[in-house]
Amino acid sequence: METAVLMVCAVLSVVDGDTVKCDGQNLRPMGAGAPYVSGFDTPEPDGRADCLAEQMLAELASRRIGELIDTPGLRIEDSGEVDQFERPLVWLHLPDGSTVGETMIAEGYAEEWLPDRPVNWCE
Repeated sequence: METAVLMVCAVLSVVDGDTVKCDGQNLRPMGAGAPYVSGFDTPEPDGRADCLAEQMLAELASRRIGELIDTPGLRIEDSGEVDQFERPLVWLHLPDGSTVGETMIAEGYAEEWLPDRPVNWCE
C-alpha cells in the first residue's frame, strides 16, 4: 500500500492552465490518472499559442484553474514523479474528491492528455 505525500504551500499561484506554482516551484497537476498515463492539457498562453483562439482559451483556462486552486479544503498530493521539465506531478484534490484536472476537462477548459496524442487548439 502506497502512502500519499501531501504538500503544503504558503503561496499557491497559477502559471498557466495546467501549471501551478507552490512557493516558487512549478508543479504539473494531473487528472485522475497515473503519472505518464493520463492527465489534462490546456491551451498555451502568450507567445506559445499557435492561433488567437488558443490564446483566448488559454486565458480562460488560467482564470478557471486559479478559481479552483482557491477552493477551501484543496489538497495537493505529490505522486513522487516529475515531468520532462522537472515539475513534480501532483494531484490537486477538491473537497468533493474530484481533481482539478477532472473539473477542467468536464467544464471544457482542458482536454484529456494521453501519451503521444497532441491536442490542436486551433481546429
